[in-house]
Amino acid sequence: MVESEGNGRGGAFGADPDAATLEVVETPIAEQAIQLEEPLPQALPILPLREMVTFPETLTPLAVGQQRSIQLVDDVLAGNRMLAMVASTDPEKEEPGPDDLYKVGVAGVVARMLKVPDGTIRILVQGTQRVGIGAFVQTEPYLEARVSEMPDQLEQSQELQALTRNVQSTFSEIIEQIPYLPEELQMAVTNVDDPSTLSHLIAGALRIPFAEKQELLEEVDVGKRLRRLSEILARELEVVRLGTQIQSQVQSEIDKGQREYLLREQLKAIQTELGEGDEQQAEINELRERIEEASLPENARKAADRELARLERLPPAAAEYGVIRTYLEWLVDLPWSERTEDNLDIEHAREVLDEDHYDLEKVKDRILEYLAVRKLNPESHGPILCFVGPPGVGKTSLGRSISKALGRKFERISVGGVRDEAEIRGHRRTYIGAMPGTIVRALRDAGSRNPVFMIDEIDKMGADFRGDPASAMLEVLDPAQNDSFRDHYLDLEFDLSGVLFIATANILDTVPAALQDRMEVIQLAGYTTDEKLHIARRYLVPRQIKENGLKASQIEITDSALKAIIEEYTREAGVRNLEREIGTICRKVARDVAEGKAKDRVRISAKRARELLGKRRFFAEQRRRTKDPGVSTGLAWTPAGGEVLFVEATAMPGSGKLTITGQLGEVMRESAQAALSYVRRNLDKIAPDMPEDWFETHDIHIHVPAGAVPKDGPSAGVAMVTALASLVSNRPVSNQVAMTGEVTLTGQVLPIGGLKEKSLAAQRAGIKRIIVPERNEGDVAEIPEHEREELEFVYANDVDQVLEAALDGGPPTRGR
Repeated sequence: MVESEGNGRGGAFGADPDAATLEVVETPIAEQAIQLEEPLPQALPILPLREMVTFPETLTPLAVGQQRSIQLVDDVLAGNRMLAMVASTDPEKEEPGPDDLYKVGVAGVVARMLKVPDGTIRILVQGTQRVGIGAFVQTEPYLEARVSEMPDQLEQSQELQALTRNVQSTFSEIIEQIPYLPEELQMAVTNVDDPSTLSHLIAGALRIPFAEKQELLEEVDVGKRLRRLSEILARELEVVRLGTQIQSQVQSEIDKGQREYLLREQLKAIQTELGEGDEQQAEINELRERIEEASLPENARKAADRELARLERLPPAAAEYGVIRTYLEWLVDLPWSERTEDNLDIEHAREVLDEDHYDLEKVKDRILEYLAVRKLNPESHGPILCFVGPPGVGKTSLGRSISKALGRKFERISVGGVRDEAEIRGHRRTYIGAMPGTIVRALRDAGSRNPVFMIDEIDKMGADFRGDPASAMLEVLDPAQNDSFRDHYLDLEFDLSGVLFIATANILDTVPAALQDRMEVIQLAGYTTDEKLHIARRYLVPRQIKENGLKASQIEITDSALKAIIEEYTREAGVRNLEREIGTICRKVARDVAEGKAKDRVRISAKRARELLGKRRFFAEQRRRTKDPGVSTGLAWTPAGGEVLFVEATAMPGSGKLTITGQLGEVMRESAQAALSYVRRNLDKIAPDMPEDWFETHDIHIHVPAGAVPKDGPSAGVAMVTALASLVSNRPVSNQVAMTGEVTLTGQVLPIGGLKEKSLAAQRAGIKRIIVPERNEGDVAEIPEHEREELEFVYANDVDQVLEAALDGGPPTRGR
């Protein structure tokens, strides 16, 4: 392969033989003419060129290094000195073959040859005419091919003259702005009158892709060649102008920066003369003092010293200056060594927890156990707790009480709706506006390395293209890893093992299993009516009286009023709505006091509460709903607590078709199919008087009201069986009975979850008897004793026991 040799200003021999490929430099034949009198031979040796194209009527300096190319030059010099120069289609190929060359090249005469000490040679070739490459007659020791003339097609016209002048003027304008083109070239272009020679001269001088040069070489129509060359020149001129504009802007910015630097140096000298300190140095000295006082660990101190040294070398106007200063401020603000002493008085902790929260014994016992362990083993790691329960049961406020009992700082972190992993771990400092993650920010705000962190709504984190924050939480909440937590912004390890993490969630279904495994889950069930009454009396009423500007001497809310509010105006597992309704009453009384209408203490009875709150919102409607056969009362669990669920079944003449409505999930629909199959199989036992083909002549419709609310789960199976059994036997379901449990095709009753929430929902609805799977008997112990005394639990192993307890009149005497 042959490369062009030159320094950009002429065909200079003697250039560095080790240099990389250089720009093609060609000299017009008008300046250095070498006359070719011999006619074009039928075949010529082929000299392949790498990433370069030569043109007719030009002189081209070439560096020849390959052995076969050197032999070609020696043979040509011994003969008629003629060869053909052809560009390679694959510049990476060292020894191109016939298929690797373009089909159009330039015939030329070797005008001069020079040997250099490294064994290579330099030649100067005079291009004479364009030739087409035909069949190859030899490939060894070098390529030789048949060639044919490809003369220019030139038709004089005004358009050709206009193109010629346009090309000349545009190229002259480019020469004025491009330093690698010599000024002598402008004179040469102006003096060339022949359009073909002009196009060859300009095409060879331009630094454009060799594929475009090859395109110009192959074009025999001079008019088309000039038009294409005009387009290329216009593009190059636009690029040159844009580059000149950019260079001017850059130079302007450099001049501006130099001017600012000189002014700042003068200002610094003036401040020194006046005895005033350097603001930048004062800022750096302040940071140095803060680093000394921060008691940083070794790795953090090294990072701080390194960044401070960088800051000293930067001018305040530098973009990096503000980034480094902010980073150092974060480093010194973090509580690397500050910690609060735990109050390990167990009795004091018990008093604080009891003072702030009613009941919740399981949680309180867990905190007291932690205090006892800390008292015996001060080096023990804190637990990572997760409170799971419906809204309004006091999960978040319980975290505040725990920090108060321990004497620690409290920080709440809400992760609900967080979808970016960088919210937890922070952004890397390479990003503009980078900052630490929420964990580090909370530590800075707490000012202590062992606070209580309440991670709220951990079940509502999401994930998208920015990452999965739940996965980032794995390191934070893992006691085996969080002693070396690394925030992306700080890029330093921070020990989180002293932090007491408490997460809250309404449900666990959306929390990844790996994250659940790192936490100690404590379930918080909804409150019973009696518990709500105690909470309202001890906490909610005094707080709302104070918040509404009243005094205890101005208002009294009786227990009967509170019970009316709980049963008639709220239907929830927690107490948020209860507090809102109490607040509504207090506001109305506050208005009467402010207007002077209430002179004496206002006593709020149940009747007065109804007058202030308006019409009743919730009713215990199970008596009306179950008076007709085909209706049963089920119990369901929701994230907001337990709910009463009614199942309705009806029949009509048809062909045995089953219709299921009520926006039921797949599992619940399968429960309905299983319930129907069981009742059909045991029809003679459930309804002896029914004909055996009754189901074949009737369509069955099962509906679960509140159709706008999605429902799913297997625990409504017994309620569906009971509704169908009630329908076919024409016996209503007792209006004092609610039930829950999964049913199999053989009639077995399987255990379910959420029994406490479901039983509280039954109690709120005024139901006194609950049918539950026998294997859930142990779960009943979690229900408060005074609530269990008001409820009767019937344990069932099979559907026969369920129907016996649920249907009025008992089961039929006839069996199968």
